[in-house]
Amino acid sequence: MDTETDTHTAAARWTALMAARRVPDEILAHAPASPYRQDPERFQPAAEPPDTPSRRAALAFLDESAERTALDVGCGAGAASLPLAGSVRHVVGVDPASDMLAAFVGAALEWGVPYQAVLGAWPDVLEDAGPADLVLCHHVGYDTTDLASFAAGLTRAARTGVVVELHAEHPQAWLDPLWQRFHGLSRPAPPTADDALAVLTELGIDPEVRRWTSEPRPVEDPDARAARVARRLCLPLDRAGEVVDALAGLTGPTGPPRERVTISWRP
Repeated sequence: MDTETDTHTAAARWTALMAARRVPDEILAHAPASPYRQDPERFQPAAEPPDTPSRRAALAFLDESAERTALDVGCGAGAASLPLAGSVRHVVGVDPASDMLAAFVGAALEWGVPYQAVLGAWPDVLEDAGPADLVLCHHVGYDTTDLASFAAGLTRAARTGVVVELHAEHPQAWLDPLWQRFHGLSRPAPPTADDALAVLTELGIDPEVRRWTSEPRPVEDPDARAARVARRLCLPLDRAGEVVDALAGLTGPTGPPRERVTISWRP
């Protein structure tokens, strides 16, 4: 592959970085479960949402909006949008995973937020979702290889503003030493939020950028954590004990990084 040719733009560089991070086919073929599957229960909206730069940016855009509608792209169970209840009148949740969308519907009913659920990948379902005053997209950027089209779709859908939240670095990069340990696989350099910002610049977007550190997640049951990490590493559940030992032996970060970046812009 001609790397120089393939990465002459920020958008192409992002695509190349993401493609290089995919699990090799020979490992994926023997995985007992998809390493890309997420657990809906980990994305439930918080009863008392933290006062983050992302939340403040979203509320500011809603304050400017007459209809106060929101579109949550990659909504999961609604962790980004549903805690805006009281400031938002209607939320459209978009997700490509049916179990995530079902969790969003259940949470929207519990929170009493009028909603619409759209199953599909962004921006393919842009027309089905329709426009909204506020467009939210939290922790989805590292799931797309075509960030330029993805971000352009967010802008097209927004009437007032877009708020994107990302980890400062690919959230699975902390597992790279374990890929080497269990599969002898050296992982390439991960994409970062700065790479994403370069793509936005190419699109003519001049965003406001806020860098911050999130609160730590609640302590997770060790067995559940080992099972989840084993799935990420394409390992069978009976090797979860080895994963526990490997996690204990990590000298670097022992969990997803807490450094976050909030990126907001007007359409």
